[in-house]
Amino acid sequence: MNLNKIKTLIITVVLVSGNINAQSYQKTDSGLTFSMDNMTVEVKLYGENTVRIIKYPAGKAFDKNSLSVIKKEQKTRFSVSESNHIISLKTNDVQLFIDAKNGEITYNSPSGKELLKETGSDFKPFNDAGNPTYSVTQSFQLEKDEPIYGLGILQNGKMSQRNTDVKMIQNNTWDFVPFFQSVKGYGVFWDNYSPTQFTDKPDKTSFSSEVGEGVDYYFIYGKNADGIVAGMRNLTGKVPMIPLWTYGYWQSKERYKSQDELVDVVKKYRELKVPLDGIIQDWQYWGNNYQWNAMDFISPDFPDAKKMIQDIHDRNAHLSVSIWSSFGPMTNQYREMDKKGMLFDFKTWPESGREVWPPDMNYPSGVRVYDAYNPEARNIYWQYLNKGVFSLGVDTWWMDSTEPDHLSQKPEDLDTKTHLGSFRKVRNAYPLMTVGGVYDHQRETTSDKRVFILTRSAFAGQQRYAANTWSGDVNSSWESLRNQVPAGLNFSLTGNPNFNSDIGGFFAGVYKRNGGAKSPMFQELYVRWLQYGTFTPMMRSHGTDVPREIYQFGKKGDTVYDAIEKFIKLRYSLLPYIYSVSWDVSKNNSSFLRALSMDFSSDQKTWNINNEYLFGKSFLVVPVLNAQYTPEKIVKTDENEGWNKTDATKKENALSNVDFTKNKTVKVYLPAAADWFDFWTNEKYKGGQEIEKSVNLQSIPLYVKAGSIIPFGPDVQYATEKKWDNLTLKIYPGTDADFVLYEDEFDNYNYEKGNYTEIPFHWNEKSKTLTIDSRKGNFKGMIEKRNFNIILPDGQQKSVNYSGKKINVSFK
Repeated sequence: MNLNKIKTLIITVVLVSGNINAQSYQKTDSGLTFSMDNMTVEVKLYGENTVRIIKYPAGKAFDKNSLSVIKKEQKTRFSVSESNHIISLKTNDVQLFIDAKNGEITYNSPSGKELLKETGSDFKPFNDAGNPTYSVTQSFQLEKDEPIYGLGILQNGKMSQRNTDVKMIQNNTWDFVPFFQSVKGYGVFWDNYSPTQFTDKPDKTSFSSEVGEGVDYYFIYGKNADGIVAGMRNLTGKVPMIPLWTYGYWQSKERYKSQDELVDVVKKYRELKVPLDGIIQDWQYWGNNYQWNAMDFISPDFPDAKKMIQDIHDRNAHLSVSIWSSFGPMTNQYREMDKKGMLFDFKTWPESGREVWPPDMNYPSGVRVYDAYNPEARNIYWQYLNKGVFSLGVDTWWMDSTEPDHLSQKPEDLDTKTHLGSFRKVRNAYPLMTVGGVYDHQRETTSDKRVFILTRSAFAGQQRYAANTWSGDVNSSWESLRNQVPAGLNFSLTGNPNFNSDIGGFFAGVYKRNGGAKSPMFQELYVRWLQYGTFTPMMRSHGTDVPREIYQFGKKGDTVYDAIEKFIKLRYSLLPYIYSVSWDVSKNNSSFLRALSMDFSSDQKTWNINNEYLFGKSFLVVPVLNAQYTPEKIVKTDENEGWNKTDATKKENALSNVDFTKNKTVKVYLPAAADWFDFWTNEKYKGGQEIEKSVNLQSIPLYVKAGSIIPFGPDVQYATEKKWDNLTLKIYPGTDADFVLYEDEFDNYNYEKGNYTEIPFHWNEKSKTLTIDSRKGNFKGMIEKRNFNIILPDGQQKSVNYSGKKINVSFK
């Protein structure tokens, strides 16, 4: 053998052995791990359809306790093989092909269809407030026309988030959840809490975070949108039931300035016989800004809070009060937390001790945000909340500024030390921590009253804390209203089912100068927003500048007043449906707000529709999102500019002779693969077509999917006024249908012990028979015997008595 051949052989052996080392991996009970020259890759299974991928620089360690994910990796049956530097890992639900040369992963369905492909991971050294770490990026390649959804509450008006480039850092009106899901049936959760750039371009989709010890994300193959949502909740927490009354109507404004004013609103609603269940007290019931968020009725305008709350309860209404993520220097909470280093030093709201705009910085408020990442700080927060207002009987919490308010946003602010490292490292998870602190402590305190939290910000996993997130201080404009629809739908697709917005928009100053609630321009916008709000998980009227109580808009018999009353009453008639959907959300991981692509993914026309949705699985809601009777006025402000009560926007010419009863037309797309009944007329339409619907101010296009069973409740003034012992069941035939009527004690946690009932209904289309199945379960005070009034769209009606045993009702 000559020298050249020996050299060639040696080189070949080195190359082959090097290649073998690069491909080598260690199998574990829940996945595998392997290393390359520059990177270690760990694949961990969290079930057969959920995979966690961790990548970090070789020679380093990766140890992280997730703030969002509560599930642990689990022993899962899988097979693994290797060929030509490609490691193949396969479960019953998903198949991974891992390139051992570069660590890139391709995800396939069990049938071999490619779902998603990585295109590179990146680690760049980063100094995080003196701690050497990395900035991390993970890129993917999506199909050209593949729509993706999620990312949180985004005020960009888009349904599909393709071609989106956004800096994810929590603020007043944009709430970020670093998760997206595809119409192809998979989802990706980027488990990182630092400021993150999400970028989607034709050639690359990526998450890039300022701080991370490594890449850390979860791939969920749910097969469809409901399966993906279920997978996300399986990782980050199920949705607890909230009280029935919270699905009623809520009245609020910025702000009721005395206890007499607050109680008078409830009195007026009862006198007018307009349903109401919730009233909200916004800020400064504690007094001045130096006492900011004292969580106590210190203000002399609230001299007897215990009596005030009793007066509200005596009228069968409930009180929520505003609590914040910050404290003024004259509060006990501030003093105690300051001594223990639990307060941050960056600028927050309000800046001035005086209630003036712009802030008078001669009198700085000294208000500081508390360290919600610190369990002891969360304990202190609850102790004062419990002592100050919960013990008085306050029913729920309006947790404002949970993002939290961070003014000026100097880069060095993110160096602020928290209990879990720099603020930069954990920035976006702040709402999860502060909301979770209140939920956990109230659950520990009592099981007699369910937790309900209205909050301004959210993060992945927050659904487990009985939180409903509203979209922040948005403008009172048609553009804002249009944005709320896809914002709520995308948020729901991250696994967070509870979303609402300020009905009428928050900043209404431009309308205040033009007649306020008497202005036809505001009236039209407000009514359309309220009609949309009727079909969201929380129906809540709120805003500044223009009061929103129904009597501000006239009196019974006036077109605008009657429109508002009509939809509040419609909401109450739907409570048995809504509460049963709530149970479907909690038990079966369903969603209230359903983008059309969730139920009709095979109809590509639905993929990017941003102005229609399903409410539950039966109602097709088409809110009217454009002005039809008055000029549209585009208003653009941010949460600081919006407070400027003295700006010089000119007064518009007053409108007269606006006839809100005149019919207008709205275009409606009816999704394919279903037939649809007009809710108002019972007229039936084929799906897969666009139609024009005639409406006036008192109606919106509203349809029910053929193959639906809808229970309607009694005419009530508050949610629990009358028992559900005489419900109307509307059957919408055309195909088989199922519905489960759920009931429990409505406001405690006994349902977790099995104290609830389910009554299954089944419509057999072929035999035209409704089966009311045997009642499952029981609870204290349940209705033993009841009546169902069954109605078909053609007018057929039958009444049946039901005592818990299976019965069949034939309509042949």
